Amino acid sequence: MIFGLPAILGFIPLAVYIILAIRGKNMVMTVVVAVIVGAVLTGQSLIGFGGILAESLGSFLAMIGFIIMLGAGLGEVLTRTKVAHNLVSIVLNKIKLKNQTMAIIVAMLLSTLLVAMLGTLAGANAILAPIVIPVLASFMLTRSSVGVLLHGAGAVGLMIGPFVPPVVTILELTGVSYVQYLVGAGIPLAIVIWIITFFVTKHVQKCTAGKTDYSDEDRTATHELVLTSKIKLSTTLFLIGMVLLLGYGIYAHAGAAYAMVVMLVMSFVVGFSAGMSGTEILDAIIAGCARMFGMFLMFVLFEPLMIFITNSGAFDALAGYLQPVLDKGGSIVFAMISTLIGIFGISGAAVAQSKVIHEMFGPMAVSLNMPMTVWALIIMVGSQITSFAYPTGDMMGQMGLARSQDVKSMMKNGIAITIATIALVFIRTLILSVAGI
Repeated sequence: MIFGLPAILGFIPLAVYIILAIRGKNMVMTVVVAVIVGAVLTGQSLIGFGGILAESLGSFLAMIGFIIMLGAGLGEVLTRTKVAHNLVSIVLNKIKLKNQTMAIIVAMLLSTLLVAMLGTLAGANAILAPIVIPVLASFMLTRSSVGVLLHGAGAVGLMIGPFVPPVVTILELTGVSYVQYLVGAGIPLAIVIWIITFFVTKHVQKCTAGKTDYSDEDRTATHELVLTSKIKLSTTLFLIGMVLLLGYGIYAHAGAAYAMVVMLVMSFVVGFSAGMSGTEILDAIIAGCARMFGMFLMFVLFEPLMIFITNSGAFDALAGYLQPVLDKGGSIVFAMISTLIGIFGISGAAVAQSKVIHEMFGPMAVSLNMPMTVWALIIMVGSQITSFAYPTGDMMGQMGLARSQDVKSMMKNGIAITIATIALVFIRTLILSVAGI
């Protein structure tokens, strides 16, 4: 640290990042400012700073950013070939909806599955919303209840999908396998959030019926998909390919880098089977990647930010301050502190939040002999539930897709999920403390 400043002040760049992120500033610019502050505080030269930037291009965060871009590329191919639309239509046509409750459950299932496959909440639900809104509107669901439904169910997809960035990040950080993650963290979280979202959706529906209804035009609107043999073939190959690649990945204990192979392989399999040329497929991939380049750049820049904070000694200083508390409270107190700081104290992209939480508290989790499946649960709650605790961009985006303006209803679901997931972490660590499992 310059001028011999206390090591704990090394968190100033992180504080700058969090404050700017909470205020809704451009995420890339937020990281740029925070990195510059970190470089100044740690006395970096221009040459040294350039070297760190070069190294960050090969970092884990940069790889996650690239996976996000390739996921968007695959999503673009699935959209252009109508495979994504066909997947939704298959479910809606195969299941004969009989009542409002069944319509809610099917719409939630579709949102979860589509997000899990495409790896993006906004992108997947943007495809889904125009198709299912007429169906939901015909069962008299309101704009408010659909907004709640899309946000809660879609977020679950980001917690269970095998190749979605948040899951890939946590698997890499903790070293657990995908199956171990699902059993110890993903499935329990999914169940809790799904149940709460379902009941809050029903509650909001009851409260807003006749107030935020869709129009008669929405109820009669149709989004018929003209199926061709190519769309059917591409959809079949996509489903078979994803199952085979996922199965092989689990069998071979593939790491995070495997996700890149999956995205590229499936993009070309779907594209070629739909009659696209190699150039057209690449154009689609590049178009999808271009929309996420800002995210990639943000992750490349986030690595130097973490390096500067680490080099300042801030993480070690924090561990020293918290050690007396941890000595008295053990794993339960530690779990609560790290979870609450993750949810309420750290903002920004969920993948970046995961990295921050792990860097800040990971060594302490190891010192407490905490199972990595439990630590994975804490990281996921600490990084993903922020979008429920506050009216963030994710929340507002899903509300917008539902054509709703009812923030209050969105926050009802958000607060309920926040409380329940914090309770889940508490119960899990209580079981660990009492039974040692």
